[in-house]
This record gives sequence, structure tokens and C-alpha cells, in this order.
Amino acid sequence: MPGVTEPEVLDHSKWTSLRIDAMDCPTEEKLIRDAFAKLKAVEALEFNLIQRSLRVRHRYPDAEPLKTQINRLGMQAVELKGDEQAPAVPAAKPWWPLGLGLATALTAEVGEWLGTVPEFAVAFLALAAIALAGLPAYRKGWIAIRQRTLNINALMSIAVTGALLIGHWPEAAMVSVLFAIAEVIEARSLDRARNAIQGLLALTPENATVRQADGTWATLPAKQVQPGALIRVRPGERIALDGEVESGQSGVNQAPITGESLPVDKAPGDTVFAGTINGEGSLEYRVTHRANESTLARIIHAVEQAQSARAPTQRFVDRFSRLYTPAVVLIAVAVALLPPLLGWGGWLEWLYKGLVLLVIACPCALVISTPVTIVSGLSAAARRGILVKGGTFLEQGRQLKWIALDKTGTLTEGKPQLVDRIVLTGQKSQALEWAASLSLRSDHPASQALSHALLQEGIALKDVRDFSARAGQGVQGRIEDQLYFLGNRRLLEREGLASENLRHRIESLEQTGQSVVALASQQEVLALFIIADQVKETSQSAVAALHALGIKTLVLSGDNPHSVDRIAGQVGIDEAHGSLLPEDKLAILEQKQRSGAVIGMVGDGINDAPALARANIGFAMGAAGTDAAIETADVALMDDDLRKLPDFIRLSRSTHRILMQNIALALGIKAIFLALTIMGEATLWMAVFADMGTSLIVVANGLRLIRHH
Repeated sequence: MPGVTEPEVLDHSKWTSLRIDAMDCPTEEKLIRDAFAKLKAVEALEFNLIQRSLRVRHRYPDAEPLKTQINRLGMQAVELKGDEQAPAVPAAKPWWPLGLGLATALTAEVGEWLGTVPEFAVAFLALAAIALAGLPAYRKGWIAIRQRTLNINALMSIAVTGALLIGHWPEAAMVSVLFAIAEVIEARSLDRARNAIQGLLALTPENATVRQADGTWATLPAKQVQPGALIRVRPGERIALDGEVESGQSGVNQAPITGESLPVDKAPGDTVFAGTINGEGSLEYRVTHRANESTLARIIHAVEQAQSARAPTQRFVDRFSRLYTPAVVLIAVAVALLPPLLGWGGWLEWLYKGLVLLVIACPCALVISTPVTIVSGLSAAARRGILVKGGTFLEQGRQLKWIALDKTGTLTEGKPQLVDRIVLTGQKSQALEWAASLSLRSDHPASQALSHALLQEGIALKDVRDFSARAGQGVQGRIEDQLYFLGNRRLLEREGLASENLRHRIESLEQTGQSVVALASQQEVLALFIIADQVKETSQSAVAALHALGIKTLVLSGDNPHSVDRIAGQVGIDEAHGSLLPEDKLAILEQKQRSGAVIGMVGDGINDAPALARANIGFAMGAAGTDAAIETADVALMDDDLRKLPDFIRLSRSTHRILMQNIALALGIKAIFLALTIMGEATLWMAVFADMGTSLIVVANGLRLIRHH
């Protein structure tokens, strides 16, 4: 403010988060932004109107100058420190002043209509009603006017003042009271959107049963438990922290994290998540993340961050509203002044019409409709185990024409299995022992599948010396002074062990989409092991659902083309590409995009990072518990169910449809009342209903996404 001396300023900047409960209407953002523009030490502002929060980058020693500036605007700010959550909205204000104000305004209205109440009494009742119900908004309106901001409070204050000056006492009172009541109802409706995600935090218990150093168990606050602690969960209890099961078996309801409707079996080595519900068994698990770093906490944080990023429709509406309000105000001034100047009627008649137009001028319903709808869509997605990293991706999902999928771990289980074996030597048991011993030392998925199957059969292991891996071919090692090889066809050809018949035999197996691992000595091939990945049960139905939505599919894989074609055929994929390097995947995606297609890429979020980044929308599969996937993907599917892809696209289309409905409603109702006002058929209190009623309608319409998804 002019004449106010700024406090001490630091050489470096920092971020401060503030909770502003009075930041109800999006138009108030401009009021705050304009006020902070006068503070030279303020460098950046990040508004989250749905959460009523503001992040400020500034060079003050503390937040007091920021809070003081907000106080001057008639609002109060509370500083949020560290990982502190935004405090709950203060208890609702009592209804009796609104009720008494409404009764007083009605008495004034009826008294004037009947003509039985003296005019001074009508004026007194009207002023009393405004004092009871409308004074807070009236005060905020004049603060906005002093800041040269035309928000809803400013326009309403001008309209009420104008109505009082031209003698419309009861109507001024009704406008003020109805506006106050509508504001309260609108705030309650918006709270549903604000709390849609934060309500998930209530799923996490405050306490956990933790094992102590002396072996006893104690109940401690979950926030105090550190990674590495051992926690016990009884049947039916909620899991307090993320961790890894050490003992016990149970089914766990993971719906809050992954959206899965059926419990997931947990055994030693499996991951459990905070907020999920233990089934009938007891579990003991080792904590892996602190309370504020759990998967559930990261989901909530990611969605709240996504709310701050404006979606394309929201950016358009914001730009439009900045032009709309001044334009309608100018029309209101022209309506109030031009007709009487031209001799087309009396001053009071046209001044009244101008005041009605002022009320209609506020774009609050139009502006609030987009963030409420986007947040409702983000919340609905999160509750289904789909983490969308911003409104931009939620809107863009409806435009997808192609979905590219990685094969291993996306369409398939990602866990190759031994499906057959062909032993070519009379030393069958020894050959299996040599194969098990070599494969156990290898980290290749095919070798791991082989060792897992053979060890389950109880095959004995031999000592391996001079073990080494041969890149792109396999492994070798000495067992009982003999050198043995375990690998693919290229290894056999390199060692001169691939006869013409054997080569044809392996090729015929590979053409069925299976991988062949050969065991050989220096003299001959001893055995062939056939390894194959299994298609997920949900892949075929997910691809069929995508096709039903008009979306084409393709597989991009580094695996051999025969294997890729086999999987694509089983699932019903439109195009299949195998033997691809990362740059080959990028080239195919870019080719599709050059042809005008909007394409999404589905992978594990790590190995397919370049392709995920190049696609219009990158989808990470099975992101629950995977920090990198949650941080880097545009959309994270928290479990491995591909059916969430069509769910996301349907939600995107529903979100866009409701956005368009809300914009049409907001502008359509405004246009109707603009015409009615010019014709002399609209009144001030009708204009309040048109403005605030439209806001309530678009908020309720946006919230449908939470209820229906």
C-alpha cells in the first residue's frame, strides 16, 4: 500500500505456503495478485483455489509481510510449515444471522408491496437485513474497489449501493441476503471437491503396533515410526505404513491405492501399502517409508500438485473472463447512461437496469466451473487407482487415437516360464543339474525362469567355477573341470555347435513366439529348454475395450518378432513391431505423430522412459510402490490391470463433456438475463439467482464425476 514501509529484505528467496479460507471465488485471485505486485520482494505466486492455498516465493525473513498484505484485503492467512497439511476449514458460521436477515428483508419487501409500512420503516428493515447478512461481502466489495478489482463482491456492493440510492430499499436488502446465502451454499459445495482426495488420508490409522528392542510390542503414533521398524497387523486392521511382509499370509484390500475390487494375497517378500485393509490373517512387515512418504501420501500430493496446473480449457476460460467482465461492465454503464441521454426513458429506470447488468457481469460461475470439474475428474481417477499428473492429460486423453504398448510386463506377466524341455543326451539328470547350476548364476529373465522351474523339481546344484556372461549370447562356466555353455542360438553358432538340423529345429520353435535356451558342452548340444511369457488375463479384454472406443493399438518390443506377433495375435493388437531398440520405438511414435495421431505409450515407467516421454501421454504400469513411475509418468496405473486404460479414456471424455456443459450453462444463462435486462423484465434479486444459481449448478454438475466414477 502507498506510504507503507517494506520490512527487511533478504538476499535469497524462499517459498512459503499460506492457507486463505476466504479465497472462495476464483476472481479473488486477481485481488491478491494485484496486492502482492506492490511488494518488490515477492517473486512468484502459485495459486490453488480449490485447496484455498497459495505458495509465495519471496525474500522476506518470515511470512508476516505476506499475511499483513492479505489482511488488508479483508482476508486471513495461515502459514503452513514443512509437510503440514492445510488446516481444516473453520467451523461453519451460524445460520441465525442469515435466517434473521432473510426474515427482515422479506418483511420489508412485503411491507412495501402492501403499502402498510411507512417508508422510513421499510428503509430501516432493509438496512438491518444488510447489516445482519450482507455486511461481510459488502465490506470485501469496497476493499476490492479500492484495489481497482471488479470481482463479484465489488459488483454486488456497487449494485446494492446503487439500489439504496435510487430508493429500492427492499430489493437492495433481498439482493444482499440472497447473495450471502448463495455464497455459503457454494462454499459448502466446493468443499466436496476440496476434500475428495484429502479424505483418503483418513484411511491411514494414526497408530501402529511396533516391535521394541526387548521383543515386546508397543502402540506408537505412525508419524514417529522410522523405516526398518517391524510392525504387526491383526486381522481386519488398516495398515499404517508402507512396508515389506516378513511373516504371515493374508488377503489385503488395496482399493484405496490400486482401485482393485478383490483382495490381493500377501506373503513374505510382498509389498503392503498404508491405508489398505488387512484380511483374515496376521502380518508382520518391515517399514520401508515414513508416514509422509507413503504411496498414499505421494498420490495425494501428486493430485494436489496437478490441481495447481491449469488445464487447456481452464486457461481459455481464465483469458476469456478477463475480457468478459470489463465488457459487460461497459455495457452496464452504457445502458445506464445512453438511453436517458437520448431521451428514451427516465434516469432511474435505466440506472436500475445498469445495476442489474453489473450483477450479471461477474464470471464467477464460468471460472469456477473448470477447476471444480478438473479436480473432480482427478479425484475420480485416483479413487480408481489411476494417478493423473495434471488436468492437461485428463483433457487430452479423449483425443488419443493410438495406444502403443510394451510387451513384457505390460501385455504379458513379465515372468517367463519353462514350458517344455528336450534332452539330447543320455545323461538326463546330470544335464538338468548342469543347467540349473549355470542358470542360477545368470540374471537374464529366461535363465531365472529355468532355474526357478528346475529348483522346484528338487534338482541338485553343482559348484561352478570360471563363470562368465557372454553379452547377447548367454553364460559359461566350469563344472567338474568341464566347460559348459547355456545360451541362445547365437552362442551355439559362435562355438560351432549349431548343425543344420538343430538350427532349423530352434528356428521352428522361435517362430511360435517361444524362446529357446540351449545347454551345451564343448563337443555337443545336451538339451534345449523352451521358455515362454504368458499373456495377462486382462490384456485381451482391455484391448477389446480400447477398440470399442475407436482407439487403435500397437506393440513396440525389443523381443524377437515371432514372439511379439504371437502375443499380438492372442490379444488382438492392430500392429506389432519386434526387435526394436529404444531409438526404433521413438521413430515409430514420431511417425504416427507426424501423420496427425495423438498417441499414448504404456510401459513400466523406467525401461521405456524415452518412448514414454515422446508420446503425447505416457502411462506407467504397476506404479504402486515405484517412486520413479509416480514421479515421471503423465498417468500412473497403480496396478498391472490394463483395463484402467479404457477407464481413463472414458473418464477423460466425461470430463470434457461436463466442461462443455458448464461453459454453455454459464454463458447461456448470462446471455438470457442480459436480454431480459435490456427488455426490462429482470430484477436485481433475479440477477443474483442467475449468477449464484448458475455457480451452484455448474459446481454440482462438476461433482457428478466423483459420484459416477
